[in-house]
Amino acid sequence: MSLPPFKSLLSLAITVLIAAAGGALATLLGLPAGWLMGAALAVTIAAMAGVPVDIPDWLRNVIFVLIGMSMGASVAPDSLSLLSSWPISLIALAIELVIIVAATGWMLTRIFGLDAGTAYLSSFPGHLSFVMGIAATGVGNARQIVIIQVIRILMLTIAVPLGATFLPIDHLEVVAATRFLGPFELILLALGCVAAGLLFNLLRVPAGMVLGAMAAATAAKLGGLYTADMPPPLVLITFVLTGAMIGARFVGISRAEFFAAAKGGLIATAMTVGIVTVMALGVTQLVDMPFGQVWLGLSPGALEGMGALGIALGYDTAFIAAHHVIRLLMLSFAIPAVVLIIRMQERLAAQQGHN
Repeated sequence: MSLPPFKSLLSLAITVLIAAAGGALATLLGLPAGWLMGAALAVTIAAMAGVPVDIPDWLRNVIFVLIGMSMGASVAPDSLSLLSSWPISLIALAIELVIIVAATGWMLTRIFGLDAGTAYLSSFPGHLSFVMGIAATGVGNARQIVIIQVIRILMLTIAVPLGATFLPIDHLEVVAATRFLGPFELILLALGCVAAGLLFNLLRVPAGMVLGAMAAATAAKLGGLYTADMPPPLVLITFVLTGAMIGARFVGISRAEFFAAAKGGLIATAMTVGIVTVMALGVTQLVDMPFGQVWLGLSPGALEGMGALGIALGYDTAFIAAHHVIRLLMLSFAIPAVVLIIRMQERLAAQQGHN
């Protein structure tokens, strides 16, 4: 197996250094989830400035496994006892998805003049790979869609920890761990997580590496195979790399393209955050859970980003992950259905134009 080219290694080194510097600065400023948020923002700025940042595919898979391991290791032992409260939040999740897609899709179409394909594919809260796969078949403007979607992910990564700090809401303090996994335990856990992630990928489960790794780590913890926590340096590395991965998604997007789609993307994200916040406030009136935890479960952010924030803010990662899995499953059915409706409307419009 040949070694990666020097330029690729240099780009990777630059990316990690920028992410680490951004995370360190945010942490020094006292911002919550600073290593994650600061890394994402720093790499985003670097990418938009033309710095050759890059996260190769093999490292993305490593990051996904690390996130899954960390989420599984952070699962609260009493998570399963809270299952009776989940139907309420899952119903809220289904309702909010309909509202988000309908409202933001309408806004992007009517106010910003985007075609229906671009507007509605941009409005789906998540399942970015599926959305871009459909866009590649000729539905909508793929570059506008990816810009709006990536803006959503970045803004959520920044907004959630800030909201958890400055809004007058209850949120959990991160419980200080007393025991940490040793090197041998980490290797065994990592091997199990990789195997589960590959299996989930073979089964075409959305976000397979993250969910497979989390499933393995959670099962092992709830099964009593380990009780210790992830070593803090490894968790910190996971946050920095996750932030770098989020920021690196802006590579290849010119500033002109970014600013052309940014206004619509920011307004769509603001609308989405507002809808999720209202739903989360409603759910917390009915269930005994922290607002921040419910918000992260209902959030339209990427699983890896919201999962990492859940760890950083001390929330129940099992609740957050389960809701994101259900969200992805709902979107797996909703996206093709909405695209089919758009295609039918286009055909009707074309027929009326000929007549």
